[in-house]
Amino acid sequence: MRILVVSLCSLALVSMVCGAQKEEKKSQPKKQAQTAQSAHAAGGGASGKKTSTATHQAQNNRNAHRVTAANNAQKGKRNQGSTAVNQGQKRKKAQTSNAANQTRKGKKNQTQAERQPKYGETTQAASAGQVKGTGKRNQANPANVSNQNAAKGKFAKNKPLKPQHFNLAKQPNTAKAPAVKFQRGRRIQGSQNWQGQRYAVFRNYKPQWHDQNWWRGHYGNNIVFVFGSPYYWNAGYWFPAWGYNPSAYYAWDGPIYGYNRMPPDQVIANVQSALQQQGYYHGEVDGLIGPQTRGAIADYQRDHGLYTTSTIDQPTLQSLGIA
Repeated sequence: MRILVVSLCSLALVSMVCGAQKEEKKSQPKKQAQTAQSAHAAGGGASGKKTSTATHQAQNNRNAHRVTAANNAQKGKRNQGSTAVNQGQKRKKAQTSNAANQTRKGKKNQTQAERQPKYGETTQAASAGQVKGTGKRNQANPANVSNQNAAKGKFAKNKPLKPQHFNLAKQPNTAKAPAVKFQRGRRIQGSQNWQGQRYAVFRNYKPQWHDQNWWRGHYGNNIVFVFGSPYYWNAGYWFPAWGYNPSAYYAWDGPIYGYNRMPPDQVIANVQSALQQQGYYHGEVDGLIGPQTRGAIADYQRDHGLYTTSTIDQPTLQSLGIA
């Protein structure tokens, strides 16, 4: 009996042990699966965390790029605005500088234009070529101031000079003083602007052509010959007697003031000598009123407040001290 009970107990224990081992074997796959699931879950959480971090970083980077782009755009606008302002200021400065330079040039040109004679040398160009300004340059008075002073009768006067008699050549130097030609109805250019009674003779002058009989009948003893050419005396001036001798030589077609009835060549020679002494005339005293002499007279007239007639008139002789 006891043996039976022991055997039953042993069988029971053996079966219990075997059942326990079977259950243990069955539980191991479940634990492994659970462990794997736990590990997978843990891995998935880590990857989720990594994904979330990467997304956040990407957003931060985008925001940073946007902020940087906005800042760059603002800086670009500021730079463009600053560049535009600088360029505008430079343009204004350049325009102001150009305007100032043009104003200075305009003033210089205007001053130079005022120094040019308005009426003088062009008068001579119509009669005997261009007047060469070989005398002293006008540095003191512009032509318009000279003309205003002349109109008012204000001009500088030198000390009186005693007229001299010069021994002149019998034949003119036509290379130095070329002959002029007769022009019927010609007026002295610019003379209409010379005001005052003392310049009326220039405003009214027109050359006349008559034969020898006509001149003798009208002026008789008031005719003199200079370099073989006749001049007639009228109202204090000598004039060319055109036609008296058709081949007569004249270096100037217009009135010549004749102080004390001095012949035209002697008046011219005295004027040349006076202008030499004052540094205006540098040629020979030859009694010819050619381009060089007329240029010296014009320079003197401009410097002394006289109308630029470029010839010998009463105010010029008075200013020189001859009349």
